[in-house]
Amino acid sequence: MLRAAIWLFIIAIIAGLFGFTGVAVASAGIAKIVFYIFLVLAVISILAHLVTGRAPRL
Repeated sequence: MLRAAIWLFIIAIIAGLFGFTGVAVASAGIAKIVFYIFLVLAVISILAHLVTGRAPRL
């Protein structure tokens, strides 16, 4: 669970860099939306890890 949260956080940071710095001007709006989606997913994943205290079974 924590590993998934870390990956979601990394994806959110990358999407934020593209969306907020203007590197990809044409897709900046989409990158901002993806940033917020993955940021929310990362927070949910971290909270789930803290509540359960264990990684999910795969």
